[in-house]
Amino acid sequence: MENGAAQPVIVAIDGPSGTGKSSTSKAVAAQLGLSYLDTGAQYRAITWWMVTNGIDIEDPTAIAAVAGKPEIVSGDDPADPTITVDGVDVAGPIRTQEVTSQVSAVSAVPEVRARITELQRSIAASAERGIVVEGRDIGTTVLPDADLKIFLTASPEARAARRSGELKGADVNATREALVKRDAADSSRKTSPLAKAHDAVEVDTTELTLAQVIECVVTLVEEKRAGK
Repeated sequence: MENGAAQPVIVAIDGPSGTGKSSTSKAVAAQLGLSYLDTGAQYRAITWWMVTNGIDIEDPTAIAAVAGKPEIVSGDDPADPTITVDGVDVAGPIRTQEVTSQVSAVSAVPEVRARITELQRSIAASAERGIVVEGRDIGTTVLPDADLKIFLTASPEARAARRSGELKGADVNATREALVKRDAADSSRKTSPLAKAHDAVEVDTTELTLAQVIECVVTLVEEKRAGK
């Protein structure tokens, strides 16, 4: 420990949607003074760019051919995680149903994953205080040497209830079907599937409040820091 400063700690938080991943990751980063990266937003951003530019989402070759074109810039402030594509603020547009329904298909293209993974690694490497990186393949593929890997889970019912709470007025059953479908797509894709790293700490959030999940993860990070 030089100058009494804590060593930068890299925390990977993976898991399917509806597990409280984003809320937890942002809160933990803010509480511990770490940078934050929402990798899902980057995949949404490149998907938004493809949709906006009329690229055929059904054609992996067409997607691969232009994967290097959009310039994606992610802010690392957990209190205000910004994201731009070619200078355009896309924080709102990337959350639309149109993008959500197509992000799995775009994300499955190896050239897209290679491009975004490289971007994520460079952001993590340049985070001076350390960083919380949230996604689906961070502990397994993007940052396999992360100091701490956490895999959040929850029952499909709990996840659907949370998601439909976020998506105002959404039908819980429809939401659950969409979640299960997206998990299946993300878990079965050939390149960097959604999977739990062998050395990840699993936290089942089904019965926990958000505050409890945050407290649990903060404790894990602090223990890891103390032992570094």
